[in-house]
Amino acid sequence: MHFLVATDGSPESDQALRHAIDVADAAGADLTVLHVVTPRVYSEGVEPIRSLSDADRRLILENVENAEERGESILEDATEVASESGLDVETELLYGEPVESIVDYADPDVHDGLFVGHRGLSERAESLLGSVANGLVRHAPIPVTVVR
Repeated sequence: MHFLVATDGSPESDQALRHAIDVADAAGADLTVLHVVTPRVYSEGVEPIRSLSDADRRLILENVENAEERGESILEDATEVASESGLDVETELLYGEPVESIVDYADPDVHDGLFVGHRGLSERAESLLGSVANGLVRHAPIPVTVVR
């Protein structure tokens, strides 16, 4: 058996990782921890952005190298958590939009399940913003366990 766990370093994905470690350990399964490199957008200042020119001046896109470093750090932390549990894990850094990248990576001939955390957005926020967990449940070619 081989399970995947998607992590973004959030407390929710840390819970999914711990649950996946427990299940993989009990099942004698291999575990691969995934992180998708997606540069973040930061805003300077605290006032609301009022125009496109204001957004152009105040929004900063993280460069790919910094996003990769952040991703590698998240994967190193996940590896350490797994090691403390006595489980060796593989890690994989993916690129692109999280749902699409993870769905493309998940192979039903190789992987038996996917674990992902859920941030608990309100139903309204989730309908407006979407949800990685929701997208994975809808599109992944393997069973998905959403951990709250």
